[in-house]
Amino acid sequence: MDRVSADFEQGTWTAVMGPSGSGKSTLLHCAAGLERVDEGTVWLGTTDIATATERELTLLRRQRLGFIFQNFNLISALTAEQNVALPLRLGHAGPDTERVREALAAVGLADRLGHRPKQLSGGQQQRVAIARALITRPEVLFADEPTGALDSRSAADVLALLRDMAEQGQTIIMVTHDPAAAARADTTVFLRDGRIVDQYIGADARTLADHLVALEA
Repeated sequence: MDRVSADFEQGTWTAVMGPSGSGKSTLLHCAAGLERVDEGTVWLGTTDIATATERELTLLRRQRLGFIFQNFNLISALTAEQNVALPLRLGHAGPDTERVREALAAVGLADRLGHRPKQLSGGQQQRVAIARALITRPEVLFADEPTGALDSRSAADVLALLRDMAEQGQTIIMVTHDPAAAARADTTVFLRDGRIVDQYIGADARTLADHLVALEA
C-alpha cells in the first residue's frame, strides 16, 4: 500500500475493487490486523491495531472482528452448529447453544444444525461461515470475495443477507471483483497500484464495471 488513507464509518458497507495486484486484499488484511503496516496507524474505534501486541491482536480478532472468506474455511468434521460455536470455544466462553442456534436461524439454516459441510451446498456453507463470523458480535465484518465460489443464485442470497446486516447497523468491508456484488454496498472504493484512486456512492453495477475496465486498460 502507498500512503492510503480511508475511513470506514460504523454501520456502513464498503466494497473494495481494483485490478489484480492493486492491493485489495492487502488493504483488507491490514485493516483487519492480519498483516502489519510498515508505517501509519490502523484504528478500530479508539484502538490502534498497528501498535497492538500479537496477544492483543489475537483477542481483537476473536472478540471485535469477524471474517468471511471465499472458501468458507469450515471444519469438515464439525456440524454447522459446532462450526458456528467454535469462536466462542476458542475465546473460552461457554457453548451458548441458544445463541448459536439463533445465529444459524438468522442466516436461514435453523434446519441444518447437525449437517456437516459436505452435506451443505456452497451457499449454505457460506451462510454457516457468516453465522460463525457474527457469533462474537463483531464491530467490523471483513469479507474477502465472499461470493467468489458461489453460483449466481447462492451469491444473490448471500448478498441479500449482507444487505440486511448492513441495514441493521453492521459495519462491513468487502473485497470483490464482481461489480454486481459491489453495487449492493453503500460505497465502492477503487484501488490501483496500492493507492485509492476513486470512490463511488450508490453506483450501479454497469458504472462500476465500466470503471474497473478503465482501470485495467
